[in-house]
Amino acid sequence: MIEEERITVITRNFLSSEIYSVDIRNIANVLINTTFFFSQLVIISKTFEENEIKIKNLRTSEAIFARRIIEGLRTLKNEKINTSAYSTDELISTLKELSTTKIII
Repeated sequence: MIEEERITVITRNFLSSEIYSVDIRNIANVLINTTFFFSQLVIISKTFEENEIKIKNLRTSEAIFARRIIEGLRTLKNEKINTSAYSTDELISTLKELSTTKIII
């Protein structure tokens, strides 16, 4: 789940689940690992002991979209831009524009 202030990842297993939350300002990097069929989004935190949160089995387009949104949020936080006046669609559009890194798969 991607929110304006934090990323929350819920990993479910057979009889248990794990919840990881990391503030946008504490994200050091966001990586995408790809295979033939799926991609993995890796969020590297500045604060966790095990500083990688891995989200497996994503479609490549989903991983790219999530990375763009997270990188855009990081840019907004670094520039101290207030996003409360944006609608959801405007915010997503702005975040996509801010993450202009070309992704080659």
